[in-house]
Amino acid sequence: MTNPDPMAEIRASFFIECEELLEAMQDGLQTMDDGQQDSETINVVFRAVHSIKGGAGAFGLEPLVRFAHRYETVMDQVRSETLAITSDLLKLFFRAADHLSDLVRLCRDDMDIPQAEGDAILAELDLHAGATPAEEEDEDIDFQPLGLSLDLDFGDDDDTTGTSSYRITFAPATEMFETGNDAVPILRALADLGDCTTTCDAERVPALASLAPETPYLSWTVMLSTTAAIDEITSVFEFVDGLCTFAIEPVDNEVGFSDEAFPDLPPLDLLPEPEEVELPPLDMLPEPAEQISAPVEDTPVVAPKNEKPARTAPASPNAVVRVDLDRIERLVNLVGELVINQAMLAQSLESTTLSPHSDAMRGLGEFQRLTRDIQDSVMMIRAQPVKSMFQRMSRIVREASAAVGKDVRLVTDGENTEVDKTVIERLADPLTHMIRNAVDHGLEDTDARIAAGKPSQGQVRLSAAHRSGRVVIEIKDDGGGINRPRVKQIAIDKGLIPADSTLSDSEIDNLLFLPGFSTAATVSDLSGRGVGMDVVRTAIQALSGRISISSTKGEGTTFSISLPLTLAVLDGMVIKVADETLVIPLNVVTETLTLRADNLDEIQPGLAVVRVRGSMVPLFDLGRHLGYRKQKETYVDDIVLLISKEDGNQAALIVDEIQDQRQVVIKGLDDNFYRAPGIAAATILGDGQIALILDPSDIVTQAAQDAGHPNVPQKLEA
Repeated sequence: MTNPDPMAEIRASFFIECEELLEAMQDGLQTMDDGQQDSETINVVFRAVHSIKGGAGAFGLEPLVRFAHRYETVMDQVRSETLAITSDLLKLFFRAADHLSDLVRLCRDDMDIPQAEGDAILAELDLHAGATPAEEEDEDIDFQPLGLSLDLDFGDDDDTTGTSSYRITFAPATEMFETGNDAVPILRALADLGDCTTTCDAERVPALASLAPETPYLSWTVMLSTTAAIDEITSVFEFVDGLCTFAIEPVDNEVGFSDEAFPDLPPLDLLPEPEEVELPPLDMLPEPAEQISAPVEDTPVVAPKNEKPARTAPASPNAVVRVDLDRIERLVNLVGELVINQAMLAQSLESTTLSPHSDAMRGLGEFQRLTRDIQDSVMMIRAQPVKSMFQRMSRIVREASAAVGKDVRLVTDGENTEVDKTVIERLADPLTHMIRNAVDHGLEDTDARIAAGKPSQGQVRLSAAHRSGRVVIEIKDDGGGINRPRVKQIAIDKGLIPADSTLSDSEIDNLLFLPGFSTAATVSDLSGRGVGMDVVRTAIQALSGRISISSTKGEGTTFSISLPLTLAVLDGMVIKVADETLVIPLNVVTETLTLRADNLDEIQPGLAVVRVRGSMVPLFDLGRHLGYRKQKETYVDDIVLLISKEDGNQAALIVDEIQDQRQVVIKGLDDNFYRAPGIAAATILGDGQIALILDPSDIVTQAAQDAGHPNVPQKLEA
């Protein structure tokens, strides 16, 4: 078996760190765009770009280093308040951040770097910075791959006007090297700030027989004379915050940097050559894509007098382990099998004559509790906030609005709403399509908005929330709403519906989901190719989700996506309908009741409602609507499940028997099976029987449309 390349593992860890830095950068830019342009927010963006540049330099990623360097230069001018923040500059910063994200991805995948787009952005950055591209190219951007010898050129410039002197002590911790960082780029970055002398303290190095490869024994003292502020010196250590100890102390400028000034310091030739440093054994290296962070003792940073105190290197957060998604998927599958076996064991014991107080039954109860705890813990591992996906949609809005010449702002809400990672990944494409549709079709042109008395800037709102045990994501625009007469006429012209069709507003809206339907008059980069909302609906249904539309003329359109929290395990109610065993998600069932003659009304033949505490709830026979049986003559004494829908409305489903409440493992239905309305997935019960998992809201919607069920008022008049 071939051992993994340790440098490849460290490089992979760097790119994982880049994802967090890019997310922090996008957060900072969005905060600035929202009007909060304080120094700390600006520093967040600057430090993210600076850290990416420093890490990229360690791996010799020249295109990434050069772009980040020029971006960082302009951000530094903003930070020092020599460059004012304008709306145009913020738009440029967003474009630069998007391109920096692309460069990180391309460098990670070893793909070719496109030059034209990056050069255009750099030219605009140079104009704002007041520098020409030639001047920037002449700058010495010093970067060197990990493992090259340290060669610091401190120069001979004796001009110390306006300079300050600092003694910097720096000692790496074990975790610093485990995360792919190295001391060499940090020392080189300090040397770039001015004239400095670097000495290595090797006193802690033990005898050869006592050496531990994973333990860092060396530390460094840097005497630095620089015009840079102490904050800029501190920013050199941003990439290794919490992974080392360092201190910055001012010293008297009259103290020179000669060897006589520090007679007891070891000479520079004690700095070990990289090729002489042994790598730790491969079995001591972290697993691929893992990062372990642990608190490290901090040394305070001492600030000079009359200057802003330097930021102390903070203690790192709790230990974090990054694990490949495939490993988590395998764990989820094993938990699913555990749930199935637990159900089989429970069913076997319940069929015996054992007392409920016997050791076996008590052990079964404990086993069930442990299974539930394990399942909940694993689901929490897979759950992730939708924030990363929402950030990607910000870029989609910027690019789409630029393509159609509209001024559009994305407003997000509920970014911390958690959902299964698998759902997030598979939702990105349909959500991208819907965002582009909102910008292209939903929002009017600027002139039309002004004529309608609206702000010239259109708004698209993207929100996420938990409702009725599901995740509801909404895409809402403040445009002109759906032009229903035009939509209907296009559907007639394309032969999608008969010319004499009589359709309600909701039915016209749902025409948008027909294959081949498009309202675009011309083909563009965004639309007009006839591949539209039908693809979106198919993708949502593949996630056991639903999509609906609501639109108000002149006010805008809202698309609502309802998705399950997880695609692995759910709490279900096992029911019987016409001798068929089915499962309904327990989180949508609010109440069970038995029908009586005095709480049952028939509003017209075949259409009934049930009275529940002053409310009238539409009643549906589940067996009839699933095609298992014909309509019953009477529903008196039947069992009813009261269902709560995402929109707050209720419905009542008639079932024959409630058998059990238990956890069930979701088994998706692949493309070989016909996707029937109302069928979300399948599961395996404890006796090995296969049961269908229902989507009650979909069943109610389909049943109401088929039967022409009218809208029923939720409250009865007194």
